[in-house]
Amino acid sequence: MLRAYVDQADLPPGWLRVLADERLRPALSRMHAEPGRPWGLQELARTAAMSRTSFAERFRTVAGIPPLAYLNRWRMLLAQRALRDGDVRVGSLAFDLGYASESAFSTAFKREVGESPLRYRQRLRQEMATG
Repeated sequence: MLRAYVDQADLPPGWLRVLADERLRPALSRMHAEPGRPWGLQELARTAAMSRTSFAERFRTVAGIPPLAYLNRWRMLLAQRALRDGDVRVGSLAFDLGYASESAFSTAFKREVGESPLRYRQRLRQEMATG
């Protein structure tokens, strides 16, 4: 049913449209399966059997953002889930998501989410305890 919808709908740029794109799906699947891998544009393009330029342009058109920006957002969504649902250490999480240091991860998290990873976790736990 979803495939029929995707085939008939004029989807706006975004995740669902990338997922429906036969050429981009292999790269998207690899990013999702191995978010901590140090992906480069060339390797992702090769996964999609495209040139670097063609891949980057197509991904940006279909997803609405460049591929490495998409990967960073995906990593931050995974980080938010891990911080919300578990007791994972921030340093371990940073390493698992492909960051060279806890500091680099914390900076990226704060830029994307608006608060530090530890503050994010504390706030969510307070909200769950009082809500």
